[in-house]
Amino acid sequence: MTTETMKDVTIIGGGIGGLTLALFLHQNNISCRVYEAVPTIKAIGAGINLLPHAVKELDSLGLLEGLDRVGIRTKDASYFNQYGQHIYTEAAGMDAGYLWPQFSIHRGDLHEVLLDAVIERLGPESVVTGYRCTGVEQDDDTVTAHFVDGEGNALPPVTSKVAVGADGIKSVLRKQFYPDEGEPVYSGYTIWRGVTPYKPFLSGANTIRAGWMPVGKIMVYPIRNNIDDEGNQLMNWVVTQERPRPKVLDWNKPANLEDFFAPFENWHFDWLDVPDLLKKTERPLIFPMVDRDPLPTWTFGRATLLGDAAHPMYPRGSNGAGQSIIDARVMTERFCEMGVGPDALQAYDVERVKKTGEVVLMNRKNPPDTILREVYERTGGKPFENVHDVISEDELDEIVNRYKRVAGFHQQQLAAE
Repeated sequence: MTTETMKDVTIIGGGIGGLTLALFLHQNNISCRVYEAVPTIKAIGAGINLLPHAVKELDSLGLLEGLDRVGIRTKDASYFNQYGQHIYTEAAGMDAGYLWPQFSIHRGDLHEVLLDAVIERLGPESVVTGYRCTGVEQDDDTVTAHFVDGEGNALPPVTSKVAVGADGIKSVLRKQFYPDEGEPVYSGYTIWRGVTPYKPFLSGANTIRAGWMPVGKIMVYPIRNNIDDEGNQLMNWVVTQERPRPKVLDWNKPANLEDFFAPFENWHFDWLDVPDLLKKTERPLIFPMVDRDPLPTWTFGRATLLGDAAHPMYPRGSNGAGQSIIDARVMTERFCEMGVGPDALQAYDVERVKKTGEVVLMNRKNPPDTILREVYERTGGKPFENVHDVISEDELDEIVNRYKRVAGFHQQQLAAE
């Protein structure tokens, strides 16, 4: 690695947000380098949905072909009660009239598309692994990030005009800025997730949500097509149940089927056999559903936060990755307008802190799966004869459209942009 020339921006964290920022900066001739704590970047996690407002940004970076190669263009999203009774279906992506698609994709595949693009466009030296940040210090003109290796040995510090903490929910920079903040806020819900080969269901590109918390809730959608000779898709599922706060907030921890299976053992629907899907998953994972309270600011001088380091949110609106992608575009725009420095970071801060804070709070109170809550509470968890005797079509439309407006991906909003 060469260090003779100081970069404009030091990006701390090589996840989705950090890599997207690197691509936007490079596109606008702003020099940067990404520093990632792990020694080897590997595909981790499970499926995510990339909503049209995020795909719009990635399309502007020329990544649509790469996304099509590894993901599935989502056609629709459906809601069912725990008896498999249909409540509501909305079209998604271009099927809903957007100018950009929605993608259901493995997080690891998305990360690989971004990483490959960064390496190709910025060069292999643009991503440095095995560098764990311990904090930053700054003067009037520069900011210096300090690093250690996997054994805690000091590595050469890195000086630049600006440092961006894109280092996730356990962000070192956030901890430096807010040392007394404490642990992430536990929701009262625990999530289990997994991926497994399975036959297509419904439209073959549908995201379904079924049930509700007291009786178990599940979300299922395909994230890869034609993965074998039998026509199977790689199916992603997410189970949510009420649980006491775990002693340790651990992500990507292996789980046992019996820990979460019982509520779903009789969910044999005409369109999907839920217990069969869960039983066929070889390695389910467990993680607590947490977020953090919105902050008044992410920016201190020449250092700021981005993505989950800035605004971790519940995974209930398919918005975490999307908001980090938008962060990257907005920050780059402010650099182009105002130069790479504190003024641009403050302008980025003013725009994004408020908007993402609203999404964090909406994900707590009224995300799209509020539809399931409303039906469950109004029926007392019993089957219905006609869903519109329980909740009107207008009410259902308003729930999903209200979330789209707050999160910034309503059709009218994107069309206006």
